[in-house]
Amino acid sequence: MAPAPAAVADAGSIRKAVQGWGTDERTLIEILGGRRTPTQRAEVRRAYAELYRESLLDRLRAELSGDFRDAVVLWATDPAERGARLANAALAAAAAAGGKWRTAAMSDQHAWALAEVACASAPDHLVAVRRAYRSLFGSSLEEDVAACPALQDPLRKLLVSLVRSYRCETDTDLVDEDVAGLEAAALAEAIRKRKQPHCDEVIRIVSTRSKRQLRATFERYEQDHGAGIDEDIAKHSSSQFAKILRSAVWCLTSPEKHFAEAIRYSILGFGTDEDTLTRAIVSGAEIGMDKIKEEYKARFKTTVTSDVVGDTSGYYKDFLLTLVGSED
Repeated sequence: MAPAPAAVADAGSIRKAVQGWGTDERTLIEILGGRRTPTQRAEVRRAYAELYRESLLDRLRAELSGDFRDAVVLWATDPAERGARLANAALAAAAAAGGKWRTAAMSDQHAWALAEVACASAPDHLVAVRRAYRSLFGSSLEEDVAACPALQDPLRKLLVSLVRSYRCETDTDLVDEDVAGLEAAALAEAIRKRKQPHCDEVIRIVSTRSKRQLRATFERYEQDHGAGIDEDIAKHSSSQFAKILRSAVWCLTSPEKHFAEAIRYSILGFGTDEDTLTRAIVSGAEIGMDKIKEEYKARFKTTVTSDVVGDTSGYYKDFLLTLVGSED
């Protein structure tokens, strides 16, 4: 099947931008950072490969550098492959730290990456990520999470359960209100009373129920107990497990909360965590940046745009701002 005319035009413009003595970064930002769907970006990659007999991603890696290169390549990558590579990179970084320091545990940002891949997108996307992971790395994502030396139970058990899950999600799925009430009570018992968010029942509920069912359960939790489950997780436990559980809860039912926090985390302190910032904005833009910007402004009394401008520079800044989009 011949590539779509628009994809051919984009591929031609990209080719002109990367040929010659210098790279036309502005054109790359305009085309690759524009509001094209994953399907349209896939068509551009295919058109480029067919027209010029080389991989677009390989050419971008060769032409660009630094954080700008990383952001552009990540955004231009097929979403399933992107998720697989993000998960593998998180596991590799955590394993390297553990090997060097022996007692090093997986950092929050690397655990966040796994929670995002497992929970923030549709169940079919996670299936595609697992398939891409096996194709790219010759092992299963579940096996590699389970074997990561920087992960210990109960966090390992949670992350394994999340990456192996398949949640049935259709427009006709019905919410069982009786189950929502029972499981809201079970969650409250574990989190509020026993202060054990790591218990098996919590992991089972969060890793197996559909997103629609979980929303009903969490709404019932707040109705019955006067606080959101995310608030209670933070209030009753300060462990790393609790932080990642809260992120998983957010990714499953209101991912804008997680991505807003990840962006904010990446820019606080003495230096910018560019890896987390890039991942959060690229993944967030795929899921829905408008809600993230609204959440960010409401929680932090500033904008994503102003914080990106304040903490980044050059073409990297310009590309991130293109993904963020206009903001008052």
